[in-house]
Amino acid sequence: MMPKERYAKLQEYLSEENPVFLEVIEKYQALDNIAYDLGLLAPEETYTAKISWWPMISILGTFSAGKSTFVNGYVGACIQQTGNQAIDDKFTVMCYGHNGEPVTLPGLSLDADPRFPFYNISEEVNKVDPGEGSRVNLYLQLKTLNSEKLKGKILIDSPGFDADAQRDAILRMTSHIVEMSDLVLIFFDARHPEPGAMRDTLKHLVATTIAHKDANKVLYILNQIDTTAKEDNLEDVIGSWQRALAQEGLVSGNFFGIYNEDAAANVGDEALLKRLKGKRDSDYTRILERMDHVGIERAYRIIKTLIDTAQEMKEQKIPLLHERLRHLRRNVWRSNAVAVILVLMIAGLLQWQFHLFASMESLVWGGSIVVAIIAVVHVKSTQFFTAKEVKKWQEKQPDIARAIAHNASWWRLLFGFTTQWKHGATKRLDALVTQGREAIQKLNDQFVAPAGTQKVNTAL
Repeated sequence: MMPKERYAKLQEYLSEENPVFLEVIEKYQALDNIAYDLGLLAPEETYTAKISWWPMISILGTFSAGKSTFVNGYVGACIQQTGNQAIDDKFTVMCYGHNGEPVTLPGLSLDADPRFPFYNISEEVNKVDPGEGSRVNLYLQLKTLNSEKLKGKILIDSPGFDADAQRDAILRMTSHIVEMSDLVLIFFDARHPEPGAMRDTLKHLVATTIAHKDANKVLYILNQIDTTAKEDNLEDVIGSWQRALAQEGLVSGNFFGIYNEDAAANVGDEALLKRLKGKRDSDYTRILERMDHVGIERAYRIIKTLIDTAQEMKEQKIPLLHERLRHLRRNVWRSNAVAVILVLMIAGLLQWQFHLFASMESLVWGGSIVVAIIAVVHVKSTQFFTAKEVKKWQEKQPDIARAIAHNASWWRLLFGFTTQWKHGATKRLDALVTQGREAIQKLNDQFVAPAGTQKVNTAL
């Protein structure tokens, strides 16, 4: 789907949800246009494809941590199989459907539908695991269910996680959904009180999420805390996990302890049961509140992503691109200077030995040859140094590599047009940041009333 079609589809889908979104889509279109002009985006790409426009909750965690049981309890139906062993090694994307019973569709339904966050994921998988993109059905499935809890949101249940054994395709998808999600729940199992033994898993699940620009969207959940009742060491178990998370860099964060009351261990001590249940009820309520309000968080996140992308382009991408093009231009001009010196030296030598430029006609003819040689050298040196620079940045920042190739034409480097587009793009980005902040104010007006007037918008 080309960007123009995607804009139209988004406007169609979101027009009835909140009018602010229609304005935001226009701002994303303007952001895309700036990126097209700079070469940071390919013509078939769009920043609207890099975020989820539907509220998206992802559930990650270790094997047998209770993820599927939690999902079934949340949606009010047995949509996911449960058990102590690894049952399903696929990412399951769940959304609302009209059928009373769950309907399962293959992963291809997600890869080919731009409404879902796994659109074109096969291409991303191929980048890290060549050939696996064509086997997307092995990694993904879509389930629909007529559940009120799924209306207006997407829920993703991940396969049990083991960083040591996980394939590159699974690791890539995990990073993808963390990036795209509005809320991420990471489950750990309180029945395994030695978190140090799963250090690699912790490192991937925790260290990658705390580095995210919006780490507040990640909730760390210690599940099945009822199993600590026998030794009455709930605080010790929680403390052990928090220390393990701190070793991976999580010095603070959203940490919760819960258990499934229907499958709870038999706790004979009423006082202990009351303490466990109080902890569970309090934390479970807070988790559900975050899940129920994910639509509001998503609305702000969409606008924040627009602002962040525009600022990143202005403060990082453009200065870096400008600096690399100046470096490239210096290399080209040095090669041109060397070529001019060599050509003039050879011409002088020929004149001294053979007096080739004795007449005006021969001088014009010789001058034309000199100009032609220098022009060829300029074009060839531009191609050589551009290819070298693009190769250097291809792995580190593909968008910068693409922008270098886009801007490094022989005439741009010859006349130095890079400064003009730098100032023009910066002004346009500043305007987008201002407009993004105005959109946030409009969202605030739907939920905030400092003057005491009652104005509530339930569209989100």
